[in-house]
Amino acid sequence: MQARFFAIREYPRGVPPRELFELHEEELPQLAEGEVRIRNSWLSVDPYMRGRMSGVRTYIAPFELNAPLEGGAIGEVIESRHARFKPGDKVRHMAGWRDVAQLKGEVLEPLPDMEVPEQAYLGVLGMPGMTAWTGLNRIANLREGDNVLVSAAGGAVGSLAVQLAKARGGTVVGIAGARDKLTWLEQHDIRPVSYKDKEARQLSEELKTACPDGFDVYYENVGGACLEAALDNLKVGARIAICGLISRYNQEEPQHGPGNLANLLIKRARMQGFIIFDHWTDYPHFLEEVGPLVAKGEIDYEETIEAGLERMPDAFIKLFEGANRGKMLVRL
Repeated sequence: MQARFFAIREYPRGVPPRELFELHEEELPQLAEGEVRIRNSWLSVDPYMRGRMSGVRTYIAPFELNAPLEGGAIGEVIESRHARFKPGDKVRHMAGWRDVAQLKGEVLEPLPDMEVPEQAYLGVLGMPGMTAWTGLNRIANLREGDNVLVSAAGGAVGSLAVQLAKARGGTVVGIAGARDKLTWLEQHDIRPVSYKDKEARQLSEELKTACPDGFDVYYENVGGACLEAALDNLKVGARIAICGLISRYNQEEPQHGPGNLANLLIKRARMQGFIIFDHWTDYPHFLEEVGPLVAKGEIDYEETIEAGLERMPDAFIKLFEGANRGKMLVRL
């Protein structure tokens, strides 16, 4: 069987250009014992993939040059030599950026049996949703009545984080850029603050206006001016969960950090980064809490969908242009 996949020929500097991504075709070998062949139907597009294009190992190995790129995917088993899986089974795995994947059965996850669209397991009930829930509950120890600030609040992670935080009863403020994302926040009773064309000082003043009492929790997705402004508006004993720093992902030179880190000392605050893969054993707890809310329509989530494998690089680049609402996906 023929399979198509994307690869990169070199590690980029700055925003990856479209021509960096090359579409290849290969003949898949016969299935070995314990292997499964999957026809992918949905591919996940995520900012963390940019870090894997750096050529440097961080918390995960970099992509190999001229080899299939990887990422979350959902597909249907079309052939199996593994006792657990049979043709027709729907599974989730990490062999995205391709139309057909051939993997050992041990790395596949059967899709949970819930009344939700299958692509939800790449978004609101997948890694982004689990990341939002973990950052709030396991890292920031969210409590009833906490005031919460979320950056990139219109994205796949941030849009769920603001809703989960709002359910705890405190003031919730979301930082976003695009007008439609700010409007979405307003519609969900989240106080919106735009970061567009603002330095940290002005952003800090607007956060103060939005929540004069300050924040118990800051859910960090961006870094840069957003982090500096948030540090100016912490309550005593605040907790900061660092999920991502997307403002730095395409920078070609090292940047200076916030000049007001002393606020961590002054406010006796805690700032902790986390990687969701370290917390995946909590996934059943997350699914038990959030899954029924999604199935009943009580969680509002959005998806930006590109059609066709050929659109995968374009969808990825759009992440850094703020062109997505909610989860970015490619449908095959």
